[in-house]
Amino acid sequence: MAIEIERRFHVASDAWRAHVARSTRITQGYLAITEQAVIRVRVRDQNGYVTIKSRGARLARDEFDYSIPLDDARSLLELCGRRLLEKTRHEVIHAGYCWEIDEYAEPLEGLIIAEVELESESDDPPRPPWIGEEITHDGKFSNAALAERIEALRRQP
Repeated sequence: MAIEIERRFHVASDAWRAHVARSTRITQGYLAITEQAVIRVRVRDQNGYVTIKSRGARLARDEFDYSIPLDDARSLLELCGRRLLEKTRHEVIHAGYCWEIDEYAEPLEGLIIAEVELESESDDPPRPPWIGEEITHDGKFSNAALAERIEALRRQP
């Protein structure tokens, strides 16, 4: 079992774009979302993954991440129904930390969130000038909550 420690922020400007080291397209869906955990399926760079994460407002969460065959991931994404989201993940290195900036596709276009993974909960990386308000503890911006928002939008006539 791995522990994921991350902080999340709104992005305040496009200045990060000049520093992108790598960008990848991600499609992810949610097979299960409970108060305690989420089960996510992801396709990234033609690779498939299943991830189980504990939930909560803590910085550190349990994370179980497994590579699976691409065809299996695509089949599992179909089981997610409308709880699917697409985003482009951009990686920017700032002061020795890799910041992952997620730029969401329709129907969340315009939403851009940055996250940084940490070694310990006490880490406080220098914030790039384009970082805005911290949203680490705001559950409505978790990817699972965003997928549920998309599901609700897609149910509307």
